[in-house]
Amino acid sequence: MQLLEICQQAKGVKQQIAALPASQKNDALLAVADKLEKSRERLTAANAIDMENGRKNQMPEGLLDRLLLTDNRIAQMAEGLRQVVGLEDPIGEVLSMKKRPNGLMIGQKRVPLGVIGIIYESRPNVTADAFGLCFKTGNVVILRGGKDAIHSNRAIVACIQEALEEQGLPKEAILLITDTSHETAREFMHMNGYVDVLIPRGGAGLIRTVVENATIPVIETGTGNCHVYVDEAADLDMALAIVFNAKTQRIGVCNACESLLIHREVLDRFMPALEQKLAEKHVEIRADETALKASKGVACVVPAQEGDWGKEYLDYKISVKTVGSLEEAIAHINQYNTGHSEAIVTNDYFHAQKFLDEVDAAAVYVNASTRFTDGFEFGFGAEIGISTQKLHARGPMGLAALTSTKYVVYGNGQVRE
Repeated sequence: MQLLEICQQAKGVKQQIAALPASQKNDALLAVADKLEKSRERLTAANAIDMENGRKNQMPEGLLDRLLLTDNRIAQMAEGLRQVVGLEDPIGEVLSMKKRPNGLMIGQKRVPLGVIGIIYESRPNVTADAFGLCFKTGNVVILRGGKDAIHSNRAIVACIQEALEEQGLPKEAILLITDTSHETAREFMHMNGYVDVLIPRGGAGLIRTVVENATIPVIETGTGNCHVYVDEAADLDMALAIVFNAKTQRIGVCNACESLLIHREVLDRFMPALEQKLAEKHVEIRADETALKASKGVACVVPAQEGDWGKEYLDYKISVKTVGSLEEAIAHINQYNTGHSEAIVTNDYFHAQKFLDEVDAAAVYVNASTRFTDGFEFGFGAEIGISTQKLHARGPMGLAALTSTKYVVYGNGQVRE
């Protein structure tokens, strides 16, 4: 199917999907969740082709982890859809209603965005997540995944479309662009006559390309150079557990810790324990000169370069910077971060509050791992992405982020003089 035809089909069912009642959308989402779980063998078989191709193409381990579909991950996809069912439908919510002196009642209510285009890379779970959130909010979604996950994405979309048809609904509520060429992607970015919003999910290069080339309004999701700052008042055992989780629990995700700041007052005590713990996962530490001197040589510790402070590794690597104060830590983070997720480990209330107030990011943590920046963990169900911009939406984007508003005005014959 040609791109223009896909876009025309999406626009053709836009009003029908927007008008669906919440009960019908929820029934369909439950049917899709069941279909995905019953299709595990079909989905994992398709994913195995993508994984084999990825290994042949020497895809980095972090990206292979993003690409992998297991029975457990398929179950998580289905559970994400069921969580979305349990959330309140925002469509039709009246946000305000006020009476003007002339008798007009002017209100504002939530409505769907319309047709949402999503361009993403190597994460087949995004296919189901994106459908669930878009469908719940009465939106049609057009997906353009990467060539690395094309077999997985085709299988998932086929399952979703079958479930929709079994529910008597148009399968065009979700459409997949199967031509993964760069030319088609760029053409998609100019379909502003059919697509209302474009959301890129992936690496810095993809996001930059979409932002710079699209004629469609873009909600920018960002890369994640996330920091953990170990304060002079930190519980060091807690800090060690948080850093280990944030760095190694999953390395190929945007909310993983890539940069660590350590106050010099605790460096000599913390650095040896950090090395020993990160050595369990063979993490390479790229340390500044002061941290290098505190190293005991347990792990792979190499000198950091200037480029390391702003690097999203998506690998078993982490930069370590020594700082002399909370203010220095905040300044460093605000200079090099990507506006995603930042954490402080401290038992000092005032340090915690200053960090929360002054660090410029979508999510800021006290004594917790950055890995929690996620729609599922925040109670939104599946997420459409993590917005690192400040207009329209910021942070994990759940249902409300996929809506717009319109004014509704009630009168009894008023005319303007």
